[in-house]
Amino acid sequence: MFNDAIAGQAGRDTVLVVDDNPESLHFLIDTIERAGMTVLIATNGENALELLEHVAPDLILIDAIMPGLDGFDTTRAIKKQPRLADIPVIFMTGLTETEHAVRALDAGGVDYVRKPIAIEELLARMRVHLAGARVSQAGRSALDATGRHLFAVDRAGQLLWATPQVEHLMASMGGGDRLPPDFAGPVARLIAQRDNPDATLRFEAGAQVIELVLVGPVRRDDGEGREVLVRLNLIREGADLERLRDRYGLTQREAEVLLWISYGKPNRVISEILGISPRTVNKHLEQVFEKLGVETRAAAAAFAVRTIA
Repeated sequence: MFNDAIAGQAGRDTVLVVDDNPESLHFLIDTIERAGMTVLIATNGENALELLEHVAPDLILIDAIMPGLDGFDTTRAIKKQPRLADIPVIFMTGLTETEHAVRALDAGGVDYVRKPIAIEELLARMRVHLAGARVSQAGRSALDATGRHLFAVDRAGQLLWATPQVEHLMASMGGGDRLPPDFAGPVARLIAQRDNPDATLRFEAGAQVIELVLVGPVRRDDGEGREVLVRLNLIREGADLERLRDRYGLTQREAEVLLWISYGKPNRVISEILGISPRTVNKHLEQVFEKLGVETRAAAAAFAVRTIA
């Protein structure tokens, strides 16, 4: 019911304000609502985390110093949850030491404002980070729509984020903010091969055959802060081959080549999988291009992904 009430505020950004000072809360609520946004409030870190179990706001404003769980520890707890990790967190602080600003950013904040708060500066910073968050989410949705089903883990194998369809798949298999149990072992083995750019691994999870492809590190914060990017393929060779063959008038071998292209395999690997020469793969690929009316592997892969999705 709570989520439905928030969803009903169509077109309005939702901001969670976490502050233990009633005067600050009153001022921020009035300021943010007059700017056309919906405000949620929490008076301490514990209440904020409890609220976030039920709703994911578009942005969080958090006081750095609060009794109990302070803003730094609250933000670290938020950033450990993949569902919430992309929400921009702006710190509010009366602290003037540089080390406190650095501490806020290290905890996962994207920005900070000093008290007393300048209204126009605060709203400008909020708008910038809200726009950036929307671009990030749109990018992941676009990756999903084009068949790029991706997720990222840290070097310890903890889930950091996933594109929407991967999130849905993992949730259906007992995951949520963490990898599903069936994923933990395969992901750990894949990470162990992170120096091999062609590393792939298949495993069965329930009735599904899943292939994980190591894409590589996407960012390095420090030696242990690297994110490892993984592409997920659902392997349904029989049904997918039939669908591709019927949809585009392909031969069985042409459909096989197209299917493996959609999985991101280079010609060399396809030739090994199918037991044919790379030159023969190229010949089949030329026929696939002609029948699909495309000129590149990327375009052919996009056609295939849309067909078998």
